Amino acid sequence: MHIPDGYLSPRMAGALWIASAPLWALSLRAIRRRLNRRRVPLLALLSAFSFLIMMFNIPLPGGTTGHAVGAVLIAILVGPWAAMTAVTLALAVQALLFGDGGILALGANSFNMAFVMPFAGWLVFRLCRGAARPKDARFAIAAAAGGYVGINVAALIVAIELGLQPILHHLPDGTPLYCPFTLGVTIPAMMIPHLVVAGAAEAILTGGVAAFLGKYHPELFEAGQEAMK
Repeated sequence: MHIPDGYLSPRMAGALWIASAPLWALSLRAIRRRLNRRRVPLLALLSAFSFLIMMFNIPLPGGTTGHAVGAVLIAILVGPWAAMTAVTLALAVQALLFGDGGILALGANSFNMAFVMPFAGWLVFRLCRGAARPKDARFAIAAAAGGYVGINVAALIVAIELGLQPILHHLPDGTPLYCPFTLGVTIPAMMIPHLVVAGAAEAILTGGVAAFLGKYHPELFEAGQEAMK
């Protein structure tokens, strides 16, 4: 799901940097206001967790790969605003040190995976959870549903961003300047593998970890529950 440099026009990449900047500011503000200092190490650990699982790519049809992100799980544990900072830090390290995702495209990747994904998944989790407590089976099922929806909504946004490039930016003869594939290609190419494979992996990861932590360490969900108030 990482967008490399060269697939988005400088205009769109810059616009997504501008769109992400105030969201990063709001994320840091929320961390300062709502996250207890003793839980900051947990946030750092969750960022490292997201970085690690994004490095394990799953082969997908068409010669591409997909991966889990962990953004919804982080949102459930510490709130969606804190999740944005955690995932953005993981994406920044990947882009700067490993070339996984572009530096110019970091604003887009952060918007998609650190903002859209945790918030979409967290909202689904909140709707599905009801009054379930962390140790209840419904809590884990709601977490799995949130993970599945979150990664697929993010994948759809990526597909739209890429598919708009040949429509918006091309030479007079129609030759695309950036991503050469239209929405008719990018949407099925992104959504079919994510709906079938990557989404299932994200759901299993999110629901499985939520079930384990809910049983043995329910206190870890304290900050995430505060974010719901």
